Amino acid sequence: MMVALTLVTLARPLGAQPISASEPRPKAHRTASVVKFLAGAALGLAVHESAHLVLDFAFDAKPGIKRVELGGIPFFAITHRSDLSPRRELAISSAGFWVQEAWNEILLTRRPMLRHANAPMAKGALAFNILTSIGYAAVAFGRTGPVERDTRGMADSAGVDERAIAALVLAPALLDGYRYFRPEAAWAKWAARAAKLGSAALVLKSTSD
Repeated sequence: MMVALTLVTLARPLGAQPISASEPRPKAHRTASVVKFLAGAALGLAVHESAHLVLDFAFDAKPGIKRVELGGIPFFAITHRSDLSPRRELAISSAGFWVQEAWNEILLTRRPMLRHANAPMAKGALAFNILTSIGYAAVAFGRTGPVERDTRGMADSAGVDERAIAALVLAPALLDGYRYFRPEAAWAKWAARAAKLGSAALVLKSTSD
């Protein structure tokens, strides 16, 4: 339910002023808003993958691209050499989530009323960040999907059950979604920030370089 509500509401380009039924939004404007929303989502994907690549190159992990499938749907995964230390493996696997969560925090802190703003690109990025984390968490709870999945890399390098990683990824996504709909909820803001520190704390649990 949260996934559907988030996607539908974020995809709706809302202006600063409500528009009545007798004054429909011009078709060209609606089309432009949808394009900007999708561009924001595409930017979210690019930033997520770029975060992995930055640490791949920083750790000389020799990144590559591999074709994988999830439920028969083909896509790609960025891979790296398998002999990295647990701490470096954890950082690389977590990088996409760290960037997503930081970006969400910036968006929701600087623009707490984003839901009511005419900002389709920002909403597209937020939607991608939230729904991607929810999707990863769902796969991690079931421990299914390609072995290259980020949550498995995090679990193996930290020495914890992948379902714990699923909860760690899911919690800030759901809280950020709640903040989008209820920006006045101070408890959600602080709970989300605390949850986002969880994956960073895993670095302390993993062994040193």
